[in-house]
Amino acid sequence: MGEHKWKIVLVAISAVASTLFTILSPTILGIAITELFQGVRGEGIDFFLVLKILLVLAALYLLSSCFIYVQEYVMAGISQKVVYTLRKEINRKLSLLPLHFFDKAKHGDVLSRAVNDLEKVSSTLRQSLTQIITSTITMIGVTIMMLLISPLLTIIVLLTLPLSILVTKKVVSMSQKFFKGRQQSLGVLNTHVEEMYTGHETMKAFGREQQSIGHFQAVNSQLYHSGWKAQFISSIIMPILRFINNIIYVLICVLGSILVMLRSMTIGEVQAFILYIRLFSQPITRVANVSNIIQSTVAAAERVFEILDEPEEEASDDKQVLPNPKGHVRFEHVTFGYQQDKPVMEDVHFDVKPGQTAAIVGPTGAGKTTIINLLMRFYEADSGRITIDGIPIRDLNRDHLRSMFGLVLQDTWLFHGTIKENIAYGREDATEEEIIQAAEAAYADRFIRTLSHGYDSLLNESTSNISQGQKQLLTIARAVISDPAILILDEATSNVDARTEIHIQRALNRLMKGRTSFIIAHRLSTIQQADTILVMDQGQVIEQGSHEALLAKGGFYAELYHNQFAVKANDKQKSPVS
Repeated sequence: MGEHKWKIVLVAISAVASTLFTILSPTILGIAITELFQGVRGEGIDFFLVLKILLVLAALYLLSSCFIYVQEYVMAGISQKVVYTLRKEINRKLSLLPLHFFDKAKHGDVLSRAVNDLEKVSSTLRQSLTQIITSTITMIGVTIMMLLISPLLTIIVLLTLPLSILVTKKVVSMSQKFFKGRQQSLGVLNTHVEEMYTGHETMKAFGREQQSIGHFQAVNSQLYHSGWKAQFISSIIMPILRFINNIIYVLICVLGSILVMLRSMTIGEVQAFILYIRLFSQPITRVANVSNIIQSTVAAAERVFEILDEPEEEASDDKQVLPNPKGHVRFEHVTFGYQQDKPVMEDVHFDVKPGQTAAIVGPTGAGKTTIINLLMRFYEADSGRITIDGIPIRDLNRDHLRSMFGLVLQDTWLFHGTIKENIAYGREDATEEEIIQAAEAAYADRFIRTLSHGYDSLLNESTSNISQGQKQLLTIARAVISDPAILILDEATSNVDARTEIHIQRALNRLMKGRTSFIIAHRLSTIQQADTILVMDQGQVIEQGSHEALLAKGGFYAELYHNQFAVKANDKQKSPVS
């Protein structure tokens, strides 16, 4: 909020002015009541004076309302701008966090922090902060006015203040943990809803509806109990403070009456003092009333700042760039583990020349995808060195490094937008003609033109309005348009039929021509033409060479190859068609 300090000063000035006019009103009203009381005693009433007092009161209340309007208007702008800045910071932060943060974070919880918790902060800044400012100023101003009227009665009122503060502090400390628990439960609930919504087909296919409902009810019940306890405990403040205030009110009425009879005070001063007591108790009651909101906001803000305080990827703006990358990739004795002291890759060493195609094969969990994660600096190697064109990737600008790669993954990712926008995601300045050429190269143009709006057809949020194979074609078109120096294919043809696979393979062959390419493959028939095949097992490259050389060697690759084709042969023999 520091950048809005002058506006906050304006809010404070408006709060002081509005409170000052409000505080003066009871004293002026007391003068009118004293004048009227003199008439009751037969001393005569100056109605012109009473009228002037009433007009002054009306003017004071009007001025107070105007300053309150200014205060609320400026504070609304500040709160929205602060939350706008926080949203930008969260969005920027999420784009700069390393991949391992998202590995451990739950998506629904992150969404809850970025949306629900921020909205909680926004509403509190807008509503509660001005109340705290005005309440503080009101208490100070009212105390001064009460001291001017009767120091004795003021001391009696102030003696009860520590009791009110003690009660408020005690209740707030008790309810704080429940407010924090409520926000955490809300994050868990959002995670469950997000998981069940995105995976609803799988959930229904396995008949897990009741289990899903049961888990939801358990989390929802936890959220209910945390929220109920937080609200119940915090709401205790109000009746306790009201009880204390009522005792003070009765006591002052009795003592004030005695002082009037002793002619130490006028009836108007007693009336003004009683009004000041109400004004004095209102800030305490108001702060107590918003304390539950503030507690909830503190818990929400803590969750927001937990993300903002996460360590970012190391800045690389001052690092090198390769104007014309050739794609010479080299791993030099690389060791890496996702968890400390638990390496998943040890002493990996290989060299892929510019324009070569390197296939990575091996059983599940062998470390194939880890090579890609390290190559693109989604993770940093624990030891060893990875170079591109002889330059360690740690010395390269990270954004520039990643721009060298074109990705076609098995798990397709498309966003809610037009087909044209999804293809152009590979390059921002792509023209419509280039988009169409990329789609034609990926054999996607034909199916796109059959859609009702062609390239302007809108994909829904889950992209379920096109088939899995069509999604794959669009991701290939996206890679084509990016014109990368290094291409990464992770089972790129796994979700298409045999005929489409032939077309895609031709497109990929054109795309790979003259480029360094990495192919992660389980079907060994698709990588026989690779220049070099890296065979991985348990985080190590145990064999490397051409398809023919590895078969001749009769090692692990040969065993994988023969086993795979033996399984296919058996499947054909069992097929009813055959």
